[in-house]
Order: sequence, then structure tokens, then C-alpha cells
Amino acid sequence: MNEAVNLLHLLQLADPMLPIGGYSHSYGLETYVQLGLVRDTPTATELVETMLAQNIFYNDAAFVHLAYHAATATNFNEILLLDTECTALKSPREVRQASQKLGIRLLKIFQRLIESDLATAYETAIAQQQALGHYSLVFGIYAQALNINLTDALTAFYYNAAAGLVTNCVKLIPLGQMDGQKILFNLQNTITHLVANNLGLSRDLVGVCTVGFDIRSMQHERLYTRLYMS
Repeated sequence: MNEAVNLLHLLQLADPMLPIGGYSHSYGLETYVQLGLVRDTPTATELVETMLAQNIFYNDAAFVHLAYHAATATNFNEILLLDTECTALKSPREVRQASQKLGIRLLKIFQRLIESDLATAYETAIAQQQALGHYSLVFGIYAQALNINLTDALTAFYYNAAAGLVTNCVKLIPLGQMDGQKILFNLQNTITHLVANNLGLSRDLVGVCTVGFDIRSMQHERLYTRLYMS
């Protein structure tokens, strides 16, 4: 019974339709599409796979892992340090703001659903401008508070990111809905592999920079026309 409840908690926490505004961010994808670099199913697949393996793997997924362990140890000072590090590593302004907006909205939703002293302390620090409030950290904190297995939490986090990117590809390129579902289905082995590697990722590699994605995200700020906030 507990496993079923934990699964339901995970499905809600990682639901792409959770009302936190994730659908309004493309994380630089819109720039790639306007430049013609992402234009069909093969290039969309390459973009999503690269984003997961070269960006999310070393950054947001790694911070979910670290926040989960900090929450397990009830180490609030570590959460604050992770918040500062995460802020420093998000060079594009819009990506940094997106992480903050999604994190704060996720925090507000789950603060009303489950008690967490660590999440409350984090919310207070954000209100006092001692922290920014990143989505990956809030996700890790609540995954631990909801007794979700770390491997499952990371798997869902990757799937959520992939689903968001694929949905935006379908809208922007555009692609057929079936094309999008094929991309997601074919990513399953990639996600499983990334999760396994995240569990053993060296701390020294957290935050490895992906310059190309950062540049496209910065260029997004100055696109003449755009549909997404980042």
C-alpha cells in the first residue's frame, strides 16, 4: 500500500501539468528552432538527448540528488549552499528566473499538502532574500519528504524535463503528436542510463558548463518574436 501511495506522490510531484508554469519555458529551444538548427524529428531528438545528457545531468538532476541527501540529513545549511551554487551556475538570466519561478510555485503547492520543516525554512530564507528558491532543490526536498526512492525521483525528474522539451518541439517545429511520443519512448533507455550515472556522479563534476545551451538561452532574450519566457 505504501508503495502505491509513494508512486501517486511521485506522479503528482513530477506531473508536467502541475500548475507551476513549466509549459511557458523552452530553455533556449525556441532559439534553436528559429535558427533552423532544430527543424524535424531527428534534430529534435538530438537536441533533447543532448540537453538531458550534457546539461540536466550535470546540473539540475545533480542538484535534485544533492538536495535529497541534504534533506535526508536535515542539513539546511547545505540547502542554502546548494541554492547559491545553483544560482551561480545558471548564467542565462531567463533560465535562472525560470528555475526560481518554478521552484517557488512548487514550494507553495506542496507546503499546503505536506509538512516539511526543511521546506518551511527554505521558504523563509527565500522570503528574506537569503536564497533564490530553485526548482531542482525544491523537487529534491519534497521527494525525500514524501518518502520517494531517489532513483524513482531522478527518473521522474528526467522524464518531466524530456516531456516538456518534446511538447515544445511539437509546438514550435512543428511535429506530429505521434512523432513526439516516439521521441519520448525512445528516450527511456537514455534516461535509465543517466539516472544510474547520476547516483555515482563525482561532486567535482556538478555544474559542468554547457556553453552552447547557455548562448542560445541568452539569445532568446533578444529574439524579435517569441512564444516562450525562456
